Amino acid sequence: MQSWLAAVTVMTFLTYGYDKLIAGTGATRVPERVLLALAVAGGTVGALLGMRLFHHKTSKEGFLERLGLIVAVQAVAVAGWYIFLRPH
Repeated sequence: MQSWLAAVTVMTFLTYGYDKLIAGTGATRVPERVLLALAVAGGTVGALLGMRLFHHKTSKEGFLERLGLIVAVQAVAVAGWYIFLRPH
């Protein structure tokens, strides 16, 4: 599980950086749905770091709302696991 999270976090971060790098060049961009899917898959930390470091997608209101929903759902899931399901 930890290996998966580390790998998807790094991949998400690099994907945000790549998409920012090619923005405005005419090259095919990474679709927003792919960026969001990477966050859903566990790359939320990479997405947030990529947005902050690369200043990428920080003014796209619809994107920010969807990513915020993903973060909220994941936070509730982690809190629920911690409270109800973790081994004692």
